[in-house]
Amino acid sequence: MGFAEDYKKIIINCKHELILNRSSSCLNSIIAEKDDIVSINIHRIQWRMPHIKVADRQRLTLLKYLEKDNPIQIAFRNWDLYEYPLLPKTTKHSWSVKTASQLEKPRFVIIGLQTERKNNKIKDSSNFDHCNITNVTLFLNSQYFPYDSLNLKFDENKYSILYEMYIKFQQSFYNLPIDPLLDLETFKKKVPLFVIDCSRQNDNLKTGPVDVRLEIETSQDIPENTSAYCLIINDRLFEYKPLSNIVRKIT
Repeated sequence: MGFAEDYKKIIINCKHELILNRSSSCLNSIIAEKDDIVSINIHRIQWRMPHIKVADRQRLTLLKYLEKDNPIQIAFRNWDLYEYPLLPKTTKHSWSVKTASQLEKPRFVIIGLQTERKNNKIKDSSNFDHCNITNVTLFLNSQYFPYDSLNLKFDENKYSILYEMYIKFQQSFYNLPIDPLLDLETFKKKVPLFVIDCSRQNDNLKTGPVDVRLEIETSQDIPENTSAYCLIINDRLFEYKPLSNIVRKIT
């Protein structure tokens, strides 16, 4: 979280305008002593974008296609963050996150818990807490992921399957054999995230909404002032007409 908490949403429209919505507090972007007063002032933001140039032969082909004003489909992966501000003190909790359309079905879901970190400058808000979670299950209507129980025991250092899910996400999302950014010990102490790969789904049924629900199980009661965060990476499809300059979201 951290710096991203202060800039929760970036909206880019067809006129290439950039809008930043900043949080009213800087507490989630700093680590300081209790009595220290710290403020962050931003004087300049520079946005760098890659540009692709094509050869003359391919350019003529593109121009012939564009002059007909045929719609161009733009597919990408969208990131949506959802927050559960205060989890109840229980060992099993069900969270109905959202209802999605078939075209925006989740492909990856990342869950993280934080205890007394939000708006608390003496704690690092970029770290997460495992809160003695034993299992996390993602439900997409009647389908559930992962197929087997995780059977985690952090106090006995039984969390290797969680680390494996984290490693496989990097390789699957980027489609490259990438080395993990975090080692096993750092993953447990600082970033025990629950990464669920639901990219392989039964796509035979194309109608009706998709209910996204999480079930969280712990060996002890969830601590007080614990917040849950769910990052959903889903498909998103837009249609763009270059001559009329019309951008339409396909739903």
